[in-house]
Amino acid sequence: MKRIFFLDGSGPPFGHMLLALGGYLGGFDGNFLWNRIGAEYSSNVPVWSLRLLPALTGAFSIPMAYQILLELGFSHCAAMGAALLMLIENALITQSRLMLLESVLIFFNLLAVLSYLKFSNSQKHRPFSLSWWFWLMLTGVACSCAVGVKYMGIFTYLLVLAVASVHAWHLIGDQTLSNVCVLCHLLARAAALLVIPTLMYLLFFYVHLILVYRSGPHDQIMSSAFQASLEGGLARITQGQPLEVAYGSQVTLKNVFGKPVPCWLHSHQSTYPMIYENGRGSSHQQQVTCYPFKDVNNWWIVKDPGRHQLVVNNPPRPVRHGDVVQLVHGMTTRFLNTHDVAAPLSPHSQEVSCYVDYNISMPSQNLWRLDIVNRESDTEVWKTILSEVRLVHVNTSAILKLSGAHLPDWGFQQLEVVGEKLSRGYHESMVWNVEEHRYGKSQEQKERELELHSPAQMDVSRNLSFMARFLELQWRMLTAKSDDSEHKYSSSPLDWVTLDTSIAYWLHPRTSAQIHLLGNIVIWASASLAMVVYVLLFFWYLLRRRRSICDIPEDSWLRWVLAGALCAGGWAVNYLPFFMMEKTLFLYHYLPALTFQILLLPVVLQHVSDHLCRSQLLRSLFSALVVAWYSCACHVFNTLRPLTYGDKSLSPSELKALRWKDSWDILIRKH
Repeated sequence: MKRIFFLDGSGPPFGHMLLALGGYLGGFDGNFLWNRIGAEYSSNVPVWSLRLLPALTGAFSIPMAYQILLELGFSHCAAMGAALLMLIENALITQSRLMLLESVLIFFNLLAVLSYLKFSNSQKHRPFSLSWWFWLMLTGVACSCAVGVKYMGIFTYLLVLAVASVHAWHLIGDQTLSNVCVLCHLLARAAALLVIPTLMYLLFFYVHLILVYRSGPHDQIMSSAFQASLEGGLARITQGQPLEVAYGSQVTLKNVFGKPVPCWLHSHQSTYPMIYENGRGSSHQQQVTCYPFKDVNNWWIVKDPGRHQLVVNNPPRPVRHGDVVQLVHGMTTRFLNTHDVAAPLSPHSQEVSCYVDYNISMPSQNLWRLDIVNRESDTEVWKTILSEVRLVHVNTSAILKLSGAHLPDWGFQQLEVVGEKLSRGYHESMVWNVEEHRYGKSQEQKERELELHSPAQMDVSRNLSFMARFLELQWRMLTAKSDDSEHKYSSSPLDWVTLDTSIAYWLHPRTSAQIHLLGNIVIWASASLAMVVYVLLFFWYLLRRRRSICDIPEDSWLRWVLAGALCAGGWAVNYLPFFMMEKTLFLYHYLPALTFQILLLPVVLQHVSDHLCRSQLLRSLFSALVVAWYSCACHVFNTLRPLTYGDKSLSPSELKALRWKDSWDILIRKH
């Protein structure tokens, strides 16, 4: 809302933009600190409009569940059952009533599946008709929106692609279609399911980067070129700076990797200790580190080894790829140096220092060859912000590298810089770029120190291309280190299936009314049981069909397989990947998978009724059992209602009774 750039590792920006659209339509000016859970909203926050989109998407998911079952070929009764289960699932209601994105993600997941089913059914009767194109295109749009809300949406997208690929494979084998017709079918599917999602995904970021054009605290992790493209911040500091680095230039060198924190090559008067804590000795030279703050000691002077002057000539002599340079620390005038001495925390690498002449048999080794990594030619000029460079030590071939380790107190907890042998491979921590840059004019040290303290002025173009910004932002989002610390309400994927966890979302400051993310245990347990039943029946039928024994008609078998591919497959692809994730997980991560499992439940119930209950009496008994089970699910929904809506004060005993394990024990004792 304030147009300030931010980086969110949870996913692409489309979901956030949708929430912001609600705030914009409600007149929200962005002036609220979202820094404390449970804080009361000020009068300028349009809570209703901010919560409108999640509520609408949560509500629309219910008729979509109904439609999906119908498109799969199941009865209106089964479809109504799926819609009812979605309607009375407490966790889905809770999540859709707050400013959260899970209900939006579920909506687009279901829309993608429903659109594809409608397209597939249109394929049988009216290929290439208007409705056929509409549902095919909508499938691609819904898939891209799902991925655009959260990266988890890619699981459903891949599922739809897999089902579409199988159908396309069968289409290729259809001898009733001409080669041209088959080619048109394949091209249409490729355009709708591959090209359109890609273009829309790019569009989300294009709009996002147009909206958040101002510098903020999150842009520190981005490259200098990206920061310079934002209004304010680095763009303000570096406005008017010369583009080409020349001999005599005064520069600050930022590490491109930026981890564990963004930092700049730095030195100061302090030296390495004679003896480290582990007993190893050092060179006792001046420390060189990487410092995560702007500081006058971050300035270095690019010197021509063949000349003594530390100022820029007129005209300037630019530094090019492959040139050998010396880097002189601006405030101490000592040369950047490395030699065959082990680094303090990385003994396999060389120590980097600023050379101090102790008049002993350790000559300076301060020549560095410039290697421009992103060069377009071997004569390219070293450019401010734009060039990503490696500094290769001439004597030892070691490369200046940020190790990322924090030095002890003698190094002021700054980050260690080492010389890494080239044979150990390439890494971004070896790459640096010039961020601030000025042409040095003062040969005398006193005048130069005053010059270094003055603000830089530069003239670097801010016209970084959209694709360059998109690729960098995408990479930062995918590699952003998530908070893997334990949380009070964090849980494991195994806890989700048994509903052995919950999340307390809100507690009234004066009464005991509260909102918890807590699922309907009857629905969760039954959905898990339905998954087991489906898998067992599927493999049983598969084995018997291998023996040419068909227990159910062919059309029922195909319907059963497609329902399993979408519903059981949807559960699997949205649940199983979490076992491989190292991020902090919560119960709400399971809700997209749960939605597909809920859709499978009426499918299994109808199948049992139609094909396993052979007599009318068994069907009647089974139907009565299903009705009783639905009544039980409705009762649990009503019981948990105070924790879903937070509209009733609860005593401690009432709150404890609402925990499903305690309630289940009480129910067993009563009966």
